[in-house]
Amino acid sequence: MVISGFILCLRCVKLIRFDTPVWTTKEREHSLFQIKKTEMKKITSRKEFLTKSILFTSGIMVSSKLLYSQDQEPPKAIDPTIVNEFVKVAHSDLDRVKEMLKEYPLLLNSSWDWGGGDFETALGAAGHMGLKETANFLISLGARADIFVLTMLGKTDLVKATLKTYPNLLNSKGPHGFTLLHHAEKGGKDGEALAKHFRSLGLTETFIKL
Repeated sequence: MVISGFILCLRCVKLIRFDTPVWTTKEREHSLFQIKKTEMKKITSRKEFLTKSILFTSGIMVSSKLLYSQDQEPPKAIDPTIVNEFVKVAHSDLDRVKEMLKEYPLLLNSSWDWGGGDFETALGAAGHMGLKETANFLISLGARADIFVLTMLGKTDLVKATLKTYPNLLNSKGPHGFTLLHHAEKGGKDGEALAKHFRSLGLTETFIKL
């Protein structure tokens, strides 16, 4: 019984040896290379997936084509003559400004080039004209306020803090070449402190040719 059992074990060993493929060194290296290649593809796929997910959630992958359906065309540009009128009336006519914004809400931050790069928005017009009611109305709707308008409105702390961080803005040119000093003077009593501050910093011009 012991001998027959031993013979059976030998047969099992032989079966295992003959059934198990014997790889050469090159075959083994090739197999390992294929396994590593497959794993690298998986890792790359995961990284690509994570990267695309992050970009998508942050909005970077959103293109103009995705903003509109295939059956919907992007909105047309506002007629330049309407933009021109809007900026023009902002120099004096608040009622007309309100009327135009009801019909064309996106006129709010539109700008007009009066020539040679002299761009101006409705808020910019109100700023250098000293029209506080118009300026505050436009800002309340989300118009982009700048240092010139804030100066006219007498926002002393904001303007001083901005100039402290960006001192070169002292000599910046506003619409048509009007300076910060001009806007401070247009602000009346609200702008007196800033007018004095500008002069102390060396600004004496109210207008600089563009």
